[in-house]
Amino acid sequence: MEKLIFIIDDEDSIVKMLTHWVKNQWNYRIKTFTTGTDALNSFSDNPDLVLLDIMLPDINGNEVLNRMKQKSPQLPIIMLSAQGSVEVALESIRLGAFDYFPKPIDKDRLEPAIKNAIKNYDLEREIENLKDAIKREYSFDNIISADKKMQEAFKMVSKVLDNEITVLITGESGTGKELVARAIHYNGKRKAAPFVVVNCASIPRELLESELFGHEKGAFTGAHARKIGKFELAKGGTIFLDEIGEMEMSLQAKILRVIQQKEFERVGGNEVIKTDVRIISATNRDLKSAVDNKQFREDLYYRLSSFPIHILPLRERKGDIVILIDHFIKIFNKKIGKEIKNVSKAALKIMYDYDWPGNVRELENTIERCMILSDGDYIEADVLPANISGVLGTPGSNTHGVLFGEDSHVVPFEKLKEEAIRHALKATQGNIVEAARKLKIGRATLYRLMDKYKIESPKD
Repeated sequence: MEKLIFIIDDEDSIVKMLTHWVKNQWNYRIKTFTTGTDALNSFSDNPDLVLLDIMLPDINGNEVLNRMKQKSPQLPIIMLSAQGSVEVALESIRLGAFDYFPKPIDKDRLEPAIKNAIKNYDLEREIENLKDAIKREYSFDNIISADKKMQEAFKMVSKVLDNEITVLITGESGTGKELVARAIHYNGKRKAAPFVVVNCASIPRELLESELFGHEKGAFTGAHARKIGKFELAKGGTIFLDEIGEMEMSLQAKILRVIQQKEFERVGGNEVIKTDVRIISATNRDLKSAVDNKQFREDLYYRLSSFPIHILPLRERKGDIVILIDHFIKIFNKKIGKEIKNVSKAALKIMYDYDWPGNVRELENTIERCMILSDGDYIEADVLPANISGVLGTPGSNTHGVLFGEDSHVVPFEKLKEEAIRHALKATQGNIVEAARKLKIGRATLYRLMDKYKIESPKD
């Protein structure tokens, strides 16, 4: 639709001239007004730009400008005046005018000014729409759960959105810890500033300090230039330290300093850098036990856990399975262009009985896979992955299949180990730390076995 421009001026010759330029030559829609009152009463028409004379018969143009800016702060308003004084121009700009034109109006200047003003206005509206979309996407309303304990937890979180208290989110991999962290950020007072994620388990220990705090040129071999760390990038916003339980003790001390003194130095540097960030951390480990075992600093633990939030695994909130399935079906119907209505009763029974070690993330991935494979209106049991349907009889699941039944085939031991590793990696979305924990083996052992069986970690 063509852009709408309000022309507000009581001089008939000026209105005719502007109408000829704006409508006939530049192809904008226009509405003309001879009084500020009439223009204000028609403001619901949502103009894209206003050409406003300062001297009006009823209300001073600057007053009209002020009232319009109260209703639409980003709306571009170009002031027109026969007075042509610097003082008048400065006052208009101070009140929020986009530009000022003395009369007689310079046509060659006015056209690009209108184009630039509308272009900037469109961009600002697009940015605001994106911000609103992000806020809706990360609203707590989109963290789907009918579980009473989860609802109580989210209600508590809503009370700490606008303060600086440190939040520790605990829960198994795939439960949605990062989604909760984003909801806290995008619904709080820091929402306009960056949200920066650091996965402490996925970054090699020797590089994590540089990743967090940056480094100076020449700080170590390969440091060819200064690097800005995540704490600097997150200035004014939130830094999310995921899997903080995997952070080594020496680095924990530096995180503690950031929390207590709000300052740090880059690796290899002496400059003290002040920081203004909110810290939200998450872990799938029992940090209290790690403290007791001298694997995590006690003072840091209490600093991080000022406001703890625990996200229940999906197996402990079975009632959410049905509503999550419905939610993901709606999402993927749009994404892949299908019209799947629901899952069959047989498939739902299997999915309800399954333990979902990968939690909500595993359920989401399963629904997407099944919808791609499904040809009918419903997801049937025969398109469910083997580990869920019980064909493999995965350990720890409550499916109708069994690992060693009377009629089951004997599977070579090496094959069982390989399948166990593949399943653990799939269930944890390739999280080596979590997969090793679930398998009750060390990370080094897991890497060795992955190499032996030529298993590549799945990508998120």
